[in-house]
Amino acid sequence: MKKCIAAISLTMLFSLSGKAQRDTTDVVYTDDPMPAFTIVSDDGTATPSSVFRGKVILIVFFATWCPPCQLELAETEKTLRPRYAQESDFVLLVIGREHSEAELAAYNARKGFGFPLYPDKNRQIYAAFATQLIPRSYLIDRSGKIRHVAKGYQPAEFERILRMIDNALAAPAE
Repeated sequence: MKKCIAAISLTMLFSLSGKAQRDTTDVVYTDDPMPAFTIVSDDGTATPSSVFRGKVILIVFFATWCPPCQLELAETEKTLRPRYAQESDFVLLVIGREHSEAELAAYNARKGFGFPLYPDKNRQIYAAFATQLIPRSYLIDRSGKIRHVAKGYQPAEFERILRMIDNALAAPAE
């Protein structure tokens, strides 16, 4: 009985500390600066993340074979894209983990998304953010700091991200 109480006490102690709450699949956390990365197309064209400086950015990592990713992308097409399509200070980066640009083009031809899909053939971009688990979303504010990390897909969490995007866009640029 004493061992059980001690184990429960230790578990509670660790759950209250910040380190115990950090997910080991994360590489970056809320309030960290967004890692620098470069999106490389199949033809070698490179787009550095620095071109998005000063914008509110939502980065979504997905895979074409992932069922929760399919739900998130469908909701992104239905709700998020139309809501922010005319917002010049918002950038949506939907990045296919371990997919080439050609694979993503074929996938998008089937799905008909109105937003671009960016390749991350060798997980180089993904590795700057996490070690595993998709879908993952990162909301970056205008100052380049990560303001929210979402893992998996839940409709309530998606709605929360929309509200956070609205708030980030309403905040003055620094």
